[in-house]
Amino acid sequence: MPVCNTIEKLEAVIDKIKSGQRISEKDAIILFEEADLLALGELADNIRKRLHPDNIVTFVVDRNINYTNICINKCSFCAFYRNQPDKDAYILNGKEIYKKINEAIALGATQILLQGGLHPEFDIAFYENLFKKIKEKFRIQLHALSPPEVYHIARQSGLSVKETISRLKTAGLDSIPGGGAEILVDRVRKQVSPKKINSKEWAEVMIEAHGLGLPTTATMMFGAIETTEEIIQHLSLIRNIQDKTKGFTAFIPWSFQPGNTELGSKGQWSRTSYATGVDYLKVLSISRIFLDNFKNIQASWVTQGAKIAQVALRFGANDMGSTMIEENVVAAAGVSYRISKEEIIGIIKDAGFIPAQRNTTYQILKTFN
Repeated sequence: MPVCNTIEKLEAVIDKIKSGQRISEKDAIILFEEADLLALGELADNIRKRLHPDNIVTFVVDRNINYTNICINKCSFCAFYRNQPDKDAYILNGKEIYKKINEAIALGATQILLQGGLHPEFDIAFYENLFKKIKEKFRIQLHALSPPEVYHIARQSGLSVKETISRLKTAGLDSIPGGGAEILVDRVRKQVSPKKINSKEWAEVMIEAHGLGLPTTATMMFGAIETTEEIIQHLSLIRNIQDKTKGFTAFIPWSFQPGNTELGSKGQWSRTSYATGVDYLKVLSISRIFLDNFKNIQASWVTQGAKIAQVALRFGANDMGSTMIEENVVAAAGVSYRISKEEIIGIIKDAGFIPAQRNTTYQILKTFN
């Protein structure tokens, strides 16, 4: 493509963004291939300012409880899963889960993120019993199960996805995290997680959840074997769902962590090494620009560390995610950043923003001026 045409096309896309128009998939690819990183950051930051003129950056206090690491999916990018006979395979019992919730509440948690592997023996009765007992004992938001878990429960129980979500909601489920998305393009999914639900099935869980009044998040794990075009296809799919349902509260992108994984040991990911901080900031800023119907974009200190997450607040992110009192899945890949509530508040202040603690649905609970 002649240089002059490339510049003209990039300028045309930038003009669309500045005038508040929705950009197309082709426009997003032009941004990926031609736009300067700092220019992308400025464009994304201006959108953040328009959506969040109060200069507030939020976070939630929660604990990520992984009730089992036994999983039939055996995804090649995952270092957390174990087979049922493995010595380090586990299932948390009720007392262990309740203890973790008590500890989290004592530290100010308002949300429990409860997720685990796809256990071959668990059907809906297991989850209904667990959720009901949690709700009897605690006043806390139950942000639980990923779309693959929901789909697995439906299959195990001979139920439709809608029936499954409805029963789980009755038992105490308050919202659903967007895990298990990876890249929502089936070419990629067939290679990195062939046993996991496909992109249509992931979307079905989210659409049904939204229809039943359950809010959810959307996520993306990039930096494995996907192309730029496939990243944009992923963003386009969730943007289309949001147009129809308005049920996503936030979007959270993070980069593949290859340590201790089958995929990482084979060196199969698309870049020559880890996705860099530059890769992350580029994906984040383009996500903020492309997802014009998402109010909240979350920075991932869990995979990027505090410094890059802080920079991300000037590349479109308006939320620092969770204090994550406990995290096991990313840690299993050898990446273990830890940040306290006080550190998150300091990071946000140092970046020039007002920190605010929120709940799961982004209602402000307390600001820290």
